[in-house]
Amino acid sequence: MAHEPGKVNGRGGMPGFRRTRRLRRTPAIRQFVRETALAPTDFIYPLFVTHGSGVRTPIGSMPGQFQLSVDELARELDELQSLEIGAVLLFGIPEGKDRQASGAYDPDGIVQRAVRAIKREAPEMLVVSDVCACEYTDHGHCGVLDGCEVDNDATIRLLADVAVSHAEAGADIVAPSDMMDGRVAVIRAELDRAGFVQMPIMSYAAKYASGFYGPFREAAASMPAFGDRRSHQMDPANAREALLEIETDLDEGADLIIVKPALPYLDIVRQARDRFDVPLVAYNVSGEYAMIKAAAQLGWIDERRVTLETLTSIKRAGASRIVTYHAKEAVRWLRDGDAGARRPISVLDEWGA
Repeated sequence: MAHEPGKVNGRGGMPGFRRTRRLRRTPAIRQFVRETALAPTDFIYPLFVTHGSGVRTPIGSMPGQFQLSVDELARELDELQSLEIGAVLLFGIPEGKDRQASGAYDPDGIVQRAVRAIKREAPEMLVVSDVCACEYTDHGHCGVLDGCEVDNDATIRLLADVAVSHAEAGADIVAPSDMMDGRVAVIRAELDRAGFVQMPIMSYAAKYASGFYGPFREAAASMPAFGDRRSHQMDPANAREALLEIETDLDEGADLIIVKPALPYLDIVRQARDRFDVPLVAYNVSGEYAMIKAAAQLGWIDERRVTLETLTSIKRAGASRIVTYHAKEAVRWLRDGDAGARRPISVLDEWGA
């Protein structure tokens, strides 16, 4: 019979209270009652592909990450498959750039070549292609310029061409990341017109103008030559606007949505999960990754513990899948077992004896 608050429970005259610690005593008990569990299938691993042969260039601000030539992808795919990570997100670094981002929709462009190579080497690997122009323009902005402004309507026509070229190369999902108005509707229409009615669109629906993207811009060589991207990426202060952006993209034909970045916007992930019954992806971005790596290298944090706690928080907030540079390490750590205490905790420990 349950004790009422304030009643004696028979142990040294202690009053009755709820003993929630009973379910935290040992690794086995904690695992048994755990509400959120990470798995290899939760992760999408980003890859940066570039021209050349035998290229495996370290990205200085992102330890453990590389720019890879297409011939290096086979080794990467073998490792990912051994870890049961079944999805990648492709970013391309072209040989040359121009004002119109022509390399982005070139049938023999770097992403198109990488998609075909992955599908030859590992047909079952899910390939998500990032659809944007910033890596391909000589000015570093996300589309066609009209003076110093990004021309929204000219850009979405460009993006539709990029998406179709990725579909033709064999991508499984296209992911527009530009944040132009109307781009999902135009991409959907062009994919359908080209015969890719079944091609899903994973829209970066709530992409914020964030300071956490810095290392990525080194990785993808996509720093704007002037200005910034605040005219199209979202103001970090706004939450209701994110839900409007998501709703708009879904109405236009998006099949999956992305919230980016993840950690500063877990409230957006939670609100989106509660409101929209669609697959929801959170992007654990380069700056979030780099901070953990840097602090771990200085000995300030336990990298394994902080990484798994971070990824668990993203999934707990409501993400169906997580784009993360931590994916490979995280799977290895998960295979090692509970990252917490290695010994059963004595009953006496609960009382500080």
